[in-house]
Amino acid sequence: MLTRKQYDLLHFIHDRLSRDGVPPSFDEMKEALDLRSKSGIHRLITALEERGFIRRLAHRARAIEILRLPDSLESGSPSPGRAREMAGSGTGDAGAAVIPMPTAAASYELPVMGRIAAGTPIEAIQQVSRNIAVPAAMLASAGRHYALEVRGDSMINAGINNGDVVVIQERATADNGDIVVALIEGEEATLKTFRRRGGTIALEAANPSYETRLYQDHQVRVQGKLVGLIRTY
Repeated sequence: MLTRKQYDLLHFIHDRLSRDGVPPSFDEMKEALDLRSKSGIHRLITALEERGFIRRLAHRARAIEILRLPDSLESGSPSPGRAREMAGSGTGDAGAAVIPMPTAAASYELPVMGRIAAGTPIEAIQQVSRNIAVPAAMLASAGRHYALEVRGDSMINAGINNGDVVVIQERATADNGDIVVALIEGEEATLKTFRRRGGTIALEAANPSYETRLYQDHQVRVQGKLVGLIRTY
């Protein structure tokens, strides 16, 4: 399984090799994946090599050989970088940057960053406990994602049960009504519905047994928004 960024980079390299006969530069990779530094590309390249998708050829600059492709790439849809080129040249929908999604059969490995409280907040989540395969269709079209295991029943009326794994799109802002991972005073994390009331933030449970908790704006940092849920029976 590949993470979303690993898939996008492999897609971009494959597209450029097919079109130009040479792999893209690290600067081109960084721009195509909208990363801030080349170090992120180095980590992705290493991960792809370790998983047997590519091979770096020694003593040759920009020398990358693709060894195999995921099934979803065999379909030949354009890479993120090529899709933006198509949009800019008028090949795609008018004025829109077309960012292709993998086929429905594709999946990505996301890190499970420990447990999140759907109840009383627990200590802030910092460690990766394992990875989990997540269907590509469950992920938002942009941004990094991670997963959390739910502990508690405060969101049960929103369909989130104890033991479920929630898929989170990493982001620092939220709209009223979004279910978010909220970090409280830098120490506790909880999964609740977000509502802003002037300078106050309400974190609402979806269970009448739990009270809505009110905080000052500076006490709460949004860590991500719920975009999917995985349940094992």
